[in-house]
Amino acid sequence: MAPSNKNLRTCSNGHQYYKSSDCPTCPVCEQERKPQSGFLSLLSAPARRALENNGITNLEQLSGFSEREILKLHGMGPASLPKLREVLKEKGLSFKNRAE
Repeated sequence: MAPSNKNLRTCSNGHQYYKSSDCPTCPVCEQERKPQSGFLSLLSAPARRALENNGITNLEQLSGFSEREILKLHGMGPASLPKLREVLKEKGLSFKNRAE
């Protein structure tokens, strides 16, 4: 087994964690800020941050984007789309058509 290249880090809140990438996100802080309910609670932390960082915090805002536009957001992957489609459908909404 190859040796781990993880480095011990401490976030600004004092949490210690190991990371092998340059990503500055503290996993403890991310878990603490994860919503308990709502569509954002269904997503992984990178996908949730991708939407939040682009001002998408409710389903009405999400419905103003096409699936292609959402997939272009850094951190958003194809595994999140079925979850997003389903919650939009439950509220009578859908992604914007690409042709619009």
